[in-house]
Amino acid sequence: MHIRLEVIVSGRVQLVMYRDFAQRKARGLKLVGEVQNLRDGTVRVTAEGPRASLERYLERLHHGPLLARVDNVRHEWKETEGGFSNFVIRYD
Repeated sequence: MHIRLEVIVSGRVQLVMYRDFAQRKARGLKLVGEVQNLRDGTVRVTAEGPRASLERYLERLHHGPLLARVDNVRHEWKETEGGFSNFVIRYD
């Protein structure tokens, strides 16, 4: 059964390859969704897939890439909405 994970990551997570990290880890776990920088300096991640894979992914988001400093990870579990065919970085 697939579910949706919505995450907001704060700390030093912009300009440190965090979005690329999030995309690579999601694709490695065969998750679909998106990652995006927000204007307040946080990063938003939306991912869908099997709960076990999403739990592993959430653990990785707590660490981030080498240059990042993750201070807080807020997450919510929701019902799958669909609409994603792969995992992408949003630049808007």
